[in-house]
Amino acid sequence: MKITVVGTGYLGATHAACLAYLGHDVLGVDADATTVDTLSRGRAPFREPGLDDLLSTGIALGRLRFTTSLADAAAHARVHLLCVGTPQSADSWAADTTALDAVIDGLVPLLRGRHLIIGKSTVPVGTAARLGEGAATLAVPGTTVPVCWSPEFLREGHGVADTLHPDRSVLGVPEDPEVAAGAEAIFREIWAAPLQHSPLVVTDLQTAEMVKLSANAFLATTISFINAVADLCDATGADVTTVSSVLGMDPRIGAGALTAGVGFGGGCLPKDLRSFGAATAELDLPVAGELFRAVDAVNRHSRRRLIGRAVDACGGCVMGTRIAVLGAAFKPGCDDVRDSPALAVAAGLRDAGAQVSVYDPVVSRGAGRDVDSVAEALRDAELVVVGTAWPQFRDIDPVEARELVARPVLIDGTNSLSARRWADAGWDYRGTGYPARSVAQVPGWKPASTADTAN
Repeated sequence: MKITVVGTGYLGATHAACLAYLGHDVLGVDADATTVDTLSRGRAPFREPGLDDLLSTGIALGRLRFTTSLADAAAHARVHLLCVGTPQSADSWAADTTALDAVIDGLVPLLRGRHLIIGKSTVPVGTAARLGEGAATLAVPGTTVPVCWSPEFLREGHGVADTLHPDRSVLGVPEDPEVAAGAEAIFREIWAAPLQHSPLVVTDLQTAEMVKLSANAFLATTISFINAVADLCDATGADVTTVSSVLGMDPRIGAGALTAGVGFGGGCLPKDLRSFGAATAELDLPVAGELFRAVDAVNRHSRRRLIGRAVDACGGCVMGTRIAVLGAAFKPGCDDVRDSPALAVAAGLRDAGAQVSVYDPVVSRGAGRDVDSVAEALRDAELVVVGTAWPQFRDIDPVEARELVARPVLIDGTNSLSARRWADAGWDYRGTGYPARSVAQVPGWKPASTADTAN
């Protein structure tokens, strides 16, 4: 099948390469000429394991190419996937759908005959219906352009696998039964191989939109919930890692997001949560709005809490203190620094006067990282803060690391390192929600306060 993918950021580039891998003839379209040039050379402008290989293979086989021209897209295919970004608006919590509107305005008048638009972007409920009405108005006589919506569930760092082997797919279709049946048939043909092993839920447009927003809001709520529990653990001497483990054994809850720490970030969860909050205000649902605002507030508090721990560990002031922050990406497995908790903590410590060195194994210099190795970050550091749960940081030898630092004090903002391993190596290890027994006192150095040793 011939398919266009409009918008070749993380979502669109991954979809275009995977569709070509599945045997389709794919044209990727983006307004940014630099992005198109990079992708045309078989390289993604971001890190995603396996994507460069798929891009190169698709291009070599003649199944994949990229352009800046919507006219080329209109001529290439009758099925068009919309993958453009919907960031948070600059002046509110609502999502900015300007880019989606621009694609509809630019593409639809160029189409001739029977076409199908399938939206993939995360959008406020009601967007698909509105775009469908706009497309019907803009279409030339004799042309039909129904708009469906199939939200993506990709995780950065797992995007290729999640596209080719989804755990579920959702397709929202218009009310017209004939249009809905035709759209479902085309969707099943596009994703024939992946759908052999995962369910497809076909529903109305607004439910499909709500599914995606709800999934991200629920994940955000889970993360903020366990961070709120971690605060209680800090205050009572309980161990949040054991609490999380037992909660995760409950089949009604699951363990996926029950890791206390510095909270969530990235380009999806924060803005989708706020978009949900904006919708509750528009629909006059204040109680639901309070929940989403509270989740967002707990998440922002998690960053401030880590900064506060760092200040406490330095005796109440970090002015002039050399601090190593390990991690810049918002989560391991990607080079995305959008709304990164690690960088927010680094910035907060710098604002307080600390000399901060940031290392990340993937993020490039200038994008957040400012040293080139763990050793360089640790050398002469008076405090080490882990801000991203990279597996490379779990492999650090705490004995060797102690020889590099000026003072062996580590705050694990991700709860991903072994508290006992670091404590046995003579470090003062401080996680989130850990009891005092998990902390080893450093010979010759006394923490700022007795209460702080429980952090």
